[in-house]
Amino acid sequence: MFMVRYTKNRKRKAMETLTNQEWIYRQIVDFAQDGILFADRDGIIRLWNSGAETRFGYTAQEALGQNLDLIVPEKLRERHWEGYHRVMETGESRYGKELLKAPASHKDGKQISVEFTIIFVRDHRNEILGSASIMRDVTESWQKEKELKGRLKLLEDKLKLQKMPDAT
Repeated sequence: MFMVRYTKNRKRKAMETLTNQEWIYRQIVDFAQDGILFADRDGIIRLWNSGAETRFGYTAQEALGQNLDLIVPEKLRERHWEGYHRVMETGESRYGKELLKAPASHKDGKQISVEFTIIFVRDHRNEILGSASIMRDVTESWQKEKELKGRLKLLEDKLKLQKMPDAT
């Protein structure tokens, strides 16, 4: 009798630990400030957290079930889908560990700049189920960097002009 109770208690505690761990994971994903999304092998959005709602302007209800064209700018879609389908077929990508930068589309039509990482989600047979992304809007810092590069170029050009010998 003691052994049965002990085993039941161990199983219950293991289930509570798993449930608590799942709850913790869900809290992290649901409330992260960064956009977290998962798209299946066909590029259909299956997970869209509150950070993605903030970044892209679409509620989870609007985004779930849509394909990634929702946030991929039209001029980049062909290239995006070629790469996406190739990765889903081969399971290989050069982008697995890099911080990527790309333009994205916001619901209001504006283009934003995002940095993101990609995680390939696999099943127990190591087959790709889809990809998850953790995305951050870096539009403001990208614009500042672009402005600084422009100012630096102007200063360099000005300096070159000052160093040129007088043609007269």
